[in-house]
Amino acid sequence: MRILHTSDWHVGRTFHGQDLLGDQRQVLAALAELVRRHAVDVVAVPGDLYDRAVPSVDAVGVLTAALGEIRAAGAQIVATAGNHDSAPRLGAFADFLAAGGLHLRTAAAGVGEPVLIDDEHGPVAFYPLPYLEPEVVRRGFGLQGRASHQAVMTAAMDRVRTDLSGRPGARSVVLAHAFVVGAVTGGSERSIAVGGVESVTADVFDGVDYVALGHLHRPQTVTDRIRYCGSPLAYSFNEAGQSKGALLIELDAAGATTATPLPLPVPRPMAEIGGTLAEVLAGYQELVDHYLSVRLTDPVRPLEAMRRLKAKFPYALTLQWEPPAGAGDPDVESFGAAVAAAASDAELIADFLDDCRGVGPSERETAFVDQAIGLARAGAAVGR
Repeated sequence: MRILHTSDWHVGRTFHGQDLLGDQRQVLAALAELVRRHAVDVVAVPGDLYDRAVPSVDAVGVLTAALGEIRAAGAQIVATAGNHDSAPRLGAFADFLAAGGLHLRTAAAGVGEPVLIDDEHGPVAFYPLPYLEPEVVRRGFGLQGRASHQAVMTAAMDRVRTDLSGRPGARSVVLAHAFVVGAVTGGSERSIAVGGVESVTADVFDGVDYVALGHLHRPQTVTDRIRYCGSPLAYSFNEAGQSKGALLIELDAAGATTATPLPLPVPRPMAEIGGTLAEVLAGYQELVDHYLSVRLTDPVRPLEAMRRLKAKFPYALTLQWEPPAGAGDPDVESFGAAVAAAASDAELIADFLDDCRGVGPSERETAFVDQAIGLARAGAAVGR
């Protein structure tokens, strides 16, 4: 059986205010093309299909279209809820959708009940484990006292192994949304720790042939049979250098697996650049269509820096001013003396601007300050 392992789509996510639905539409369509090209039987999605519990109408449309394209390409889909998803909303009409080849398992009560899909060698039991919040599910799992991620995942896998023991010869795949010890975060994940340790050990997944993990956005191998495929898009500048894609898992008749990374297109690359504003504006022509994080090193904070950057780099998203050591540092004593010696409000504001950015107000700014001070005084006089 050929399984395409993909996760953490986060449909509806924005990136520093930038709408990513167009990028997500493009990369999810590429997943359907991978299904077609590699004759994939099942697409496994272990959580975070949406980025928020109540997705926008447009996000629902993008996800619906993507799932439809994957089904049309010939694969069945097995998916579960992540910590970003609303399990009840995502799992609505699951029984009806299963008849069309979309198997959504999002409720903790259904843990241990497999989705059975046959190939020429017999059945493969897929066990989707939704994100399990310890304090929410501990009673349903019969756990006493305060629960942990390790305890609830152990209880969930005990149910899986119990069911699997009654299916001799069946191969098994677990989908889990979890942080497994030894793995490394990508930089854009939301922590799942609520008053406790969020990680689980890899040995809780003993006894199954393959574990398709979701939650961490960096693709990585925990063991040969326990893997994260990572997110299909970079969602942080920390992820700019990561190779994004999906994993093609081939499961043979004996349950042995091979994993092949399959790259996905990058709709708009990310980059981090730095220098003085003049240097940045004069260079980096090859990055005009990238999402950019810009670090400016001017000794004096440049005026309207982001506006000037966006005139050349329309996808500049973040800006930091990091002057050379000592430059731009506030001189508390001199500013305090200026406050004491200031003859007027206008002088105080001028001294403040000079102290913060290394240059006093321009003529236009001075006129604006004078007008604002006049209006404030007039308002105060009327209030008396």
